[in-house]
Amino acid sequence: MTESSQITRQEVAHVANLARIQLTDAELDHLRSDLAAILEHVKVVQSVVDADTPAMSHPVPVTNVFREDVATPGLTAEEALAGAPESEEQRFLVPRILGED
Repeated sequence: MTESSQITRQEVAHVANLARIQLTDAELDHLRSDLAAILEHVKVVQSVVDADTPAMSHPVPVTNVFREDVATPGLTAEEALAGAPESEEQRFLVPRILGED
């Protein structure tokens, strides 16, 4: 990419080719300005970052909350099927679809 904020059409086409994306001429022109704006935003962020700024993947700390995995009793087949409109051989009975046998 060029150092200035002006991105050439050829650079957009090159990035699209690397990403295996086919773009029309209109899309190349539109994305040219979008990529330039993105690079300007990156410059702003880079100007704020200094050697004392820690690298991070999220702006706020992310913690995973774990709980004990405790097995609890489930429903019996009769309880599970109690509210079913129809059942057969301890299974839910549903209408056939797509003419399947």
